Amino acid sequence: MIASVGFGLSILNKSMNRGDGNINLFRQLRDATNVLELPEERFIANFRVSKDVFLMLLGEMEPQMKRNTRSSSVPPIVKVSTFLKFLASGGYQFCVGNESVSYMSKAKVSEVISECLNIVEQHICAKWIRLQKTLGEEDECKQSFFNSAGVPGVVGCIDGSHVRIKSPGQQQQHLYYNRKGYYSINVMVICDHNMVINYVDARHPGANHDAFVWDQSDAHDHFKNNFIRGKRNTWLLGDSGYKLQPYMMTPYRNPSNATERNYNKKHSKTRNVVERCFGVLKNRFRCIIGSRGLHYSPAKATQIINTCCALHNICIFYKNHLLPSDAMFQNENEDFGSFSSGDETAAITIRDEIALNLLN
Repeated sequence: MIASVGFGLSILNKSMNRGDGNINLFRQLRDATNVLELPEERFIANFRVSKDVFLMLLGEMEPQMKRNTRSSSVPPIVKVSTFLKFLASGGYQFCVGNESVSYMSKAKVSEVISECLNIVEQHICAKWIRLQKTLGEEDECKQSFFNSAGVPGVVGCIDGSHVRIKSPGQQQQHLYYNRKGYYSINVMVICDHNMVINYVDARHPGANHDAFVWDQSDAHDHFKNNFIRGKRNTWLLGDSGYKLQPYMMTPYRNPSNATERNYNKKHSKTRNVVERCFGVLKNRFRCIIGSRGLHYSPAKATQIINTCCALHNICIFYKNHLLPSDAMFQNENEDFGSFSSGDETAAITIRDEIALNLLN
């Protein structure tokens, strides 16, 4: 990692010796390659991650980057800083290139972002976004959720959130036009008690309901198969947009007594963690904030969202904490559908038993 910084600086020092006309170029390049010399607070403000996280990413990504021996090639540290600045700023590529790496053209910034997205998706996402838990991890998760409001058996909370994208083109735009009146991807996330994202599905157009995204996901198959194989007392908490299932506990639609109202209150308190998770994710990576949106194709927007989720988990691991923004700390996507008629008897029984036990 240090060698890559030194390599960049050695090229710059040589360029200085060629005449005064290169001094401004030197200053621009120096500002980009010396990002690690920034004070920690300013560094986090610019890149939304700590230096520890930055260095970890640089170490993981540099071996996968394209090799280029030309003196005009972009050093790995500049690629990573450009990439993170894009994710953090929510601006267009031109602004990122103009503000953080002045000597790079818009086309070059686009190339760097694409390269970094591919590396993170292929080599980092699977390491840091993991649905399968060990027994110890599962027990810790259940205990923490139980301590929150007394709801037993919870291994995660699920929710959906719309990420705005540009129009995908006339042939597909009806699929992505959501009920709120803009084009989006409906992003489903499952998180644990620490707001660690255990699963993300960012493939589905915004016109799809939360319940559809869940039904089509590998996560649904995972929990369903575990239940079929005999696993009990293990479930997710979801809002009323999801169908009640033996492995998915939802609120009562129309609570008619104190027992059901008490259950709904504690269910909401426990499930609140996934709303905070979305708040932290969007506050850290401004590229996915509501009104700005992603000016990319759906496929590339999916890559960006997956990348943000993996980096979110890395930041939690390195204790690089960030509070959710008040503007984003809300349940924006409670997606009601007609699912009550399909509620399974086993799931209704489980929920009723939980509700009764919460009164004790």
